[in-house]
Amino acid sequence: MTQTPLWKSLLIWGLVLLGLAFAAPNLFYERVERHNDAAAAVEAAGGTVLPEQQAALDLWPDWLPSSLVPLGLDLRGGAHLLAEVKVADVYAARIDAMWPEVRDSLRDVRDQVGNVRRQPSVDGVLRVTISNPAGMAVALEKVRALATPVVSLTGIGSNDIDVSAEGSDIVVQLSPAERVATDQRTIQQSLEIIRRRVDEVGTREPTIQRQGEDRILIQVPGIGSAAELKSLIGTTAKLTFHPVVSRTADAGATPGPRNLLLPAMNEANTYYVVEQTPVVTGEELTNAQPAFDQNGTPAVEFQFDATGARKFGDYTANNIGKPFAIVLDSEVISAPVIQSHIPGGRGIITGSFTVEESTELAVLLRAGALPAEMTFLEERTIGPELGQDSIDAGQMAAIVGAGLVALYMIASYGLFGMFSVLALGINIALIFAILSIIGATLTLPGIAGIVLTMGMAVDANVLIYERVREELREGRSPGAAIDIGFGKALSAIMDSNVTGMITAIIMFVIGAGPVRGFAVTTGVGIITSMFTAVYVTRAIVNLYIRWRRPRTIIV
Repeated sequence: MTQTPLWKSLLIWGLVLLGLAFAAPNLFYERVERHNDAAAAVEAAGGTVLPEQQAALDLWPDWLPSSLVPLGLDLRGGAHLLAEVKVADVYAARIDAMWPEVRDSLRDVRDQVGNVRRQPSVDGVLRVTISNPAGMAVALEKVRALATPVVSLTGIGSNDIDVSAEGSDIVVQLSPAERVATDQRTIQQSLEIIRRRVDEVGTREPTIQRQGEDRILIQVPGIGSAAELKSLIGTTAKLTFHPVVSRTADAGATPGPRNLLLPAMNEANTYYVVEQTPVVTGEELTNAQPAFDQNGTPAVEFQFDATGARKFGDYTANNIGKPFAIVLDSEVISAPVIQSHIPGGRGIITGSFTVEESTELAVLLRAGALPAEMTFLEERTIGPELGQDSIDAGQMAAIVGAGLVALYMIASYGLFGMFSVLALGINIALIFAILSIIGATLTLPGIAGIVLTMGMAVDANVLIYERVREELREGRSPGAAIDIGFGKALSAIMDSNVTGMITAIIMFVIGAGPVRGFAVTTGVGIITSMFTAVYVTRAIVNLYIRWRRPRTIIV
């Protein structure tokens, strides 16, 4: 029999040992998970270790690999939400924010266009009337000068607004190209903010992805309920600062044009009339932290960026002695009177907060406001019991599948069948090792892929052993039969597995969710089964031949 080079044997067994080491943490899942959680908490605290964290760290040696295969929603339990983002809200906000710019641009040509007055209009459309229609051409030129090019590949050559004239009215709205680009930005911003909010609470392996034009799929394993997840991510947390027009106890009061009537968050029967256009918004916020005010009451400190700081500073300098409303999600948190100029963009939000409420508000403000309201179309809570049932069912399927495959191989090929069963065990360990290293989430379809891989893995050994049998029947020696059997079967094994790998890649690229989970474990299983069937099985056979040096073998 041809001698396998020493370096090749060392490489094969080295990979097997590494695979077993990286797969081992999954046998002690809860213990390693507690160790990893404690290690992450200690790192976040800058190295400070609490006694209970030290106890958790001692559950698993630091020198051993500690990567685990993340469990999907169907295995761990958790919450599932399908949200629809109301992208049209962003159109309305954009156009509404343009009114001051349009007014200021027409101010320079007041002698030609006359008086300028904003008219009521549908959301997303700005309608402005000029008193001198003869100056419409000049007015359109001034307003069109406010347009900017659309920043997207599909919108090259287009401007962000369409400006037209209807009688004595100027009509401004977003162009179709800008609407498409805005939709893309809104969804991407929503995805990022949701991810940051979920990450803030340390939830493991969430699935947050876009579905269709305006929908977002959110699956978070390990969270208590869909209602809890909605509370975490569903809050808009839109912070704005408005000039206060008046204060009233009448919930039905008419706020007047371009004003809003907003309730006070912590004062019963109190309402504020505020100007609709905010002075500064939470989008210009760079930081927010829980704090205490001068009275020792929980509050939230905030810091604006340079643009926001300038706006905030200018307004406070020019409006000393006037109230200034801090509005969160259409409720007035507080309306303090401006006592002095506030430079630097740093301030504090006070209210009747508890410590928990001020901390939560700081987290929401730091994560950023959702750009548009979301409507939840689907919500499901998958209990941990159901996840455990799935794991138990998957384990049973894997045990039964592996047992039947082992029985078949041993019954068909005797001792060489046992070699294949040993290689199959190594193959499964290698699958879990690779899934742990790459961080691929294991789902129920993924377990199905592993069970399927068990059957496929021994196919290669069947091909090899049948070739060895043919060579033995032709009178070859055991060593020669093994050499020729492994050599001849290799091309057929490669062909069958390459086609299987192509199928797995196509499923991964085109599929989504459960299909991808199945494709990942199947693809990884094909790679590891080729390695174990061809190289590991051959290495085991070589060890047996060298140890026992049999004159005859039975395959």
